[in-house]
Amino acid sequence: MFASNFQPPENWDRSGLPGWTYASEELFALEQDVLFRRHWMLACHISDLPEAGHYIGFDIGTERALILRGKDRVIRAFHNLCRHRGSRVVEGSAGQCKQALTCPFHGWTYNLDGTLKSALQPRSFPPLDPVEWGLKPIEMDIWHGFVFIRFQPGPQPPMSRLLARFDNLVTPHGLADMIRVDGEFVFAEADVNWKSMRDVDNEGYHVPKAHPSLQDLYGKDYVDEPYVDGASLSIGKLNDKPRQFWSVREYRKLVSRLTHLPAPQNDSWIYIGIFPNSVIALYPDSAVFYQEIPTGVKSTRQRGAVYRFADENREMRAARYLSGRIDGLTADEDLQLTKWTDEAPESSGFDGIILSDLEYGVRSHHDQLRSLMPVFNDPAAPPAGTLAKRNSMLAESTAQETKQTHG
Repeated sequence: MFASNFQPPENWDRSGLPGWTYASEELFALEQDVLFRRHWMLACHISDLPEAGHYIGFDIGTERALILRGKDRVIRAFHNLCRHRGSRVVEGSAGQCKQALTCPFHGWTYNLDGTLKSALQPRSFPPLDPVEWGLKPIEMDIWHGFVFIRFQPGPQPPMSRLLARFDNLVTPHGLADMIRVDGEFVFAEADVNWKSMRDVDNEGYHVPKAHPSLQDLYGKDYVDEPYVDGASLSIGKLNDKPRQFWSVREYRKLVSRLTHLPAPQNDSWIYIGIFPNSVIALYPDSAVFYQEIPTGVKSTRQRGAVYRFADENREMRAARYLSGRIDGLTADEDLQLTKWTDEAPESSGFDGIILSDLEYGVRSHHDQLRSLMPVFNDPAAPPAGTLAKRNSMLAESTAQETKQTHG
């Protein structure tokens, strides 16, 4: 199941994205629409919404979402936008409204299925249909317990179809039955472009040098497969005898005694990348998701959460603690690397990069960006104020060429 025969094509383009694409305000504005508004965003897990009225808030770019469990136990997603004057209906990243949602501005109230319950001083309005004036729904899909939302229609199929090739791989983990571990959604914040953070995560070539604990954990048997149809796969089979770090040695001992997963899931760390900005990680002791949330052209928030097995015992809990420790060290190391690579294009000595065969995952992510936004191919930034028009022209030209090629 885990064998990978992938080999990069011969004479592939080893250059990365042009440096200007990591610092352009105009490109960042276009990314908000093309990428983050029109692609699936991993918002939460069903265990984040255990009871009626529990909600999760999800913001990205100019969009703000509310994922809510109703009294009928159904999970729905809405724009976090009061239909009266546009105020947020709820604030914060999570909470619970047991009976109804009440807008803090003028007191409009919504049922837990999103329909309008009442407007304050209703006689001052014409009749308001509860469905027509209810919260606006957002497209939603659930895959093995993970809740995805999409603000506007886009090119990706439903997540349950996009990720279907991983169903057999993840089924033994029973992801839908896992339970959220307490903690904040935000893991880290950095003054970098979001793509710099994603680039570092999209390859394992740097693991032996930059992540000694991961090298000790699975560095002898690690494979990356590139993005295919919007998803990628990376797998690290745990080393039989880690030697360097106490935490890794103890973790390996604990995992070797766990019997709740079959081989090879019981001794591997598995990463599923989801274009444009999310990863689901499966460990023998837990599951994690993390993603880049761009808050500015040079500011990014890493958001995510950890989930445990419902029948977690002491050994599993101890293993989860140690995997979190290893993950934490890795995240700190990656953050420093991200900062250094993000600042590089500003240097007078920077003239591009060259990618190893072991970094083809970076290229495959860049190719997804190029296919959606062909302006990424321009070696220099278009003149100020022309980027969106330039991208539209290139996209139209590409579409015409494709139509002619395929008849």
